[in-house]
Amino acid sequence: MLTNVKHIAMICAYVFICQAAFPQVNNAVSNNDFNSSHAISDSSQKVLQTLNSLSSRTLNVINNRYSLLDKLVERQTEKMLARMQKKEAALQKQMQGKDSIKAKQLFANTQKEYQQLLITLQSPPGKNILNPLREYIPNLDSIQTAMRFLTQVNNYKIPGIPLDKLAQIQNIGGQLQQLESRLQNANNIEQYVQQREQFLKNQLSNFGLDKQLLGINKEAYYYQQQLVEYKDMLNDPKKMEAKALEVINQVPAFGPFMQKYSYIGQLFGLPEDYGSPSSLDGLQTKALVAQLIGQKMGSTNAGGSAGGFGGGQFLQQQMGVAQQQLSQLQNKSMLLGNGGGTSNSVVMPDFKPNGERTKSFLQRLEYGFNIQTQKTNSLVPTTSALALILGYKINDKSTAGIGASYNLGLGSGINHIHFSSQGVGFRSYVDIKAKGSIWLSGGFEYNYLRAFQQLQQLYNLDTWQKSALLGLTKKIKVTKNKTCNLQLLYDFLYRDHLPVSQPLLFRMGYSF
Repeated sequence: MLTNVKHIAMICAYVFICQAAFPQVNNAVSNNDFNSSHAISDSSQKVLQTLNSLSSRTLNVINNRYSLLDKLVERQTEKMLARMQKKEAALQKQMQGKDSIKAKQLFANTQKEYQQLLITLQSPPGKNILNPLREYIPNLDSIQTAMRFLTQVNNYKIPGIPLDKLAQIQNIGGQLQQLESRLQNANNIEQYVQQREQFLKNQLSNFGLDKQLLGINKEAYYYQQQLVEYKDMLNDPKKMEAKALEVINQVPAFGPFMQKYSYIGQLFGLPEDYGSPSSLDGLQTKALVAQLIGQKMGSTNAGGSAGGFGGGQFLQQQMGVAQQQLSQLQNKSMLLGNGGGTSNSVVMPDFKPNGERTKSFLQRLEYGFNIQTQKTNSLVPTTSALALILGYKINDKSTAGIGASYNLGLGSGINHIHFSSQGVGFRSYVDIKAKGSIWLSGGFEYNYLRAFQQLQQLYNLDTWQKSALLGLTKKIKVTKNKTCNLQLLYDFLYRDHLPVSQPLLFRMGYSF
């Protein structure tokens, strides 16, 4: 139900986008003879120049992106199937000691089924299947239709594209078809895993195997979220893809082609005279529809008393109720993380999910910098420690990382400003979320707090100062990808420093 609501909303939005993006579609003519009816008003040379602005590098980047996504889907699915086999084998072994007959019934053909799923995943796409993915992904549809259009430009009185570039375009089309087939196989596997997880939970909930069932629940849930992550990547056009579509949109023949041969165009099939005045003949106006509703529903309420409300008001009231229910369904879908899922059911986690689990290594990295200023004393000038940090998000509530700092000497006062190199440092840190925007922060640092002119001066580790820090960090969200960090830290080793340093350190910075 949730998926159907979401897909209907996506399809409706896409129809309006197509109408806005391709206004030339409104000047529709007969599509019966597509090769001859859509003559290009621009000169052939100008159209060819437009298409040739698609560089080989752009096409290679697009092809490599889809090839990488195809490999990621295959690799993650293979790993998930292997883990599921292992977990079910362990579950079967434990069930043997509890109920051998039931164990045989539940796990009789499990290994064969997983092997068959693996074979299906790795099978090549069908030759005669235009769109093997039975799920609508707008950006995938746009790119696939654009590549199909470019391979048929000779049919639209457009000069031919160079053979080497045409080969690249055909490779992208083939790669897209393979990716669509892989995603459809992954969708089928996702549905099987969901059903298997629910079946085992229903059958074994009373056998004291909660830990093992939780492991299977995690596999099913995180695999579903991983597929959602990949589909979101497909729906997010990168710079090269956006540039390619922008160039192809400049060709007048592409609008009618998109209208007719995209997934949505083939699904709905707009009439030949769409957008012309003749296409409006016979359509009911808004006033006529309101009049018919009033006649059918009457102008009084159910009790027939005066002052009842009309049919239009009743319809608006019911529409408001329907919209409210639809919003509730959409909110539930977002909370469950089923953004783009294909199954009619959603895997409900029996644990607290880790939102970072399905992200790639690079997506889990956090970059940042901070500044710490230390007052002058009799031996050293006022310094500012400028640090760069690199963190890895372990989960939604903890981050660990490293950093490096440079101590910039500022002199001994406003009247004696003098810049100098006063040392360097290396840091390690861990942030753990305490409550709200407050995090518990700790770390260990090595600092070289002397002026130096050559790197050789840093080689003697006995001259480095150690710090063991613990404190609080206030994280303030500035933008979607930028956070301001205010830190107050206590140094447990400040008395071991020569000279004795200040125990409390205040740092301010940003992370991205």
